[in-house]
Amino acid sequence: MKIQVFGAGCPSCKKMFEVVQTAVLKIGLDTKVEYICDVQQIIAMGLMQSPVLVVNGKPVLIGFTPDIGKITKAIQDNL
Repeated sequence: MKIQVFGAGCPSCKKMFEVVQTAVLKIGLDTKVEYICDVQQIIAMGLMQSPVLVVNGKPVLIGFTPDIGKITKAIQDNL
């Protein structure tokens, strides 16, 4: 399992990373969340907004930081 947050290093992207880490702990997953600040990788996925939550190579939340409930659901729905 691979969970990543792609962002430009802005406060919104950092917040997404923190909330995703909390959600992973809440779910009880034994996986490390990666934080990737390479805008070129976001563009390579065909996306033009950040932050992006990626679960197992699939972008699942793009361009905003939702609450922990929505992030938890997005992770669980895409495991």
